[in-house]
Amino acid sequence: MKARGAPRLLAAYADGERDFRGSRLAWQSLVEARLDGVDLRRAKLTWTLLTRASLRDADLGGADMRRANLLSADLTGADLGATDLTWALVIEADLSGAALRRARLRWSVLHRAVLRRADLGQADLCGAELQGANLLGADLSGAALVSADLRGVNLTEANLRGANLCQADLSGANFTDADITGAKLGGARYVEADLAKALRFDRGSSPYR
Repeated sequence: MKARGAPRLLAAYADGERDFRGSRLAWQSLVEARLDGVDLRRAKLTWTLLTRASLRDADLGGADMRRANLLSADLTGADLGATDLTWALVIEADLSGAALRRARLRWSVLHRAVLRRADLGQADLCGAELQGANLLGADLSGAALVSADLRGVNLTEANLRGANLCQADLSGANFTDADITGAKLGGARYVEADLAKALRFDRGSSPYR
């Protein structure tokens, strides 16, 4: 069913309904809502408040979540493939194992977010703020991270093959065993980021090329 408004969605969810594809929930408050396993594919969630909401294993593929507030939300195992999260607040959210392939996260704020083993392949993270985020084992192959703020990010065992990190701030990032084969690093800032610990790093090359 297509829910129009948070109260209707929450009531239907409590009655066992899970399919809310295409629902219009812009500017609604779903603070601390428990919506595990919900289907919100292609839903309108712009400016929606999802602070501390539980959306474990939810399907949000193709949803419009521009400027949504996901502060401390639990999106473990959620599907956000091709979802638009431009300008979204994803501070301290848990997206462990989440699918974000081809998601749009331009200028989103993901301070201290947990993205362990998340799939961010070909995602657009240009200008995103990821200070202190945990991307251990994450797949960022082919992702666009131009001018992204990756200070202090944990990229241990991450897959960055073919990623575009031009002009990104990598200061203090942990690249231990990360695969940066074919990654573009032109103009990147990497103070105290030891790229030599990454796999397939050419010690004779300059990240500024």
